[in-house]
Amino acid sequence: MLYIQLRRKNEVKDRLINRGWFVISVAVVWILTYFVSRGVLETADLSSTARIVVALIPAIPFAAFLWLWITNIGQLDEMERKIQMEALAFAFPMAILLLMVLGLLQLAIPLSPEDWSYRHVWSFLPLFYFAGLALAWRKYK
Repeated sequence: MLYIQLRRKNEVKDRLINRGWFVISVAVVWILTYFVSRGVLETADLSSTARIVVALIPAIPFAAFLWLWITNIGQLDEMERKIQMEALAFAFPMAILLLMVLGLLQLAIPLSPEDWSYRHVWSFLPLFYFAGLALAWRKYK
């Protein structure tokens, strides 16, 4: 009986590890499609319809990544879920703070769109998540 329980635990752990690599692979595909789309939009002379299609292409692998990531969180143990929740609880208010400050600064002074447009600011959001993840890991490990 104990052997069967340990075997099932190991099977779940192996499945999570394999699923984790798949999630990472989908994330890499998303990042690559983002940069390819961005390059095409910056260099190619396309119609408006084609530009919209190219701009929306990275949304497909990103949606797959989100679905896999959220599904994977459901498979984690209680402590790992708590760590993920704390990382998000740190990242979400930090994102609001960033957008609020940038919005107010934009009213106060002209901000360069080459430095502070949507295509630049979104990259702070994963940084906030990973900072929150590091803080939560440090707290619980």
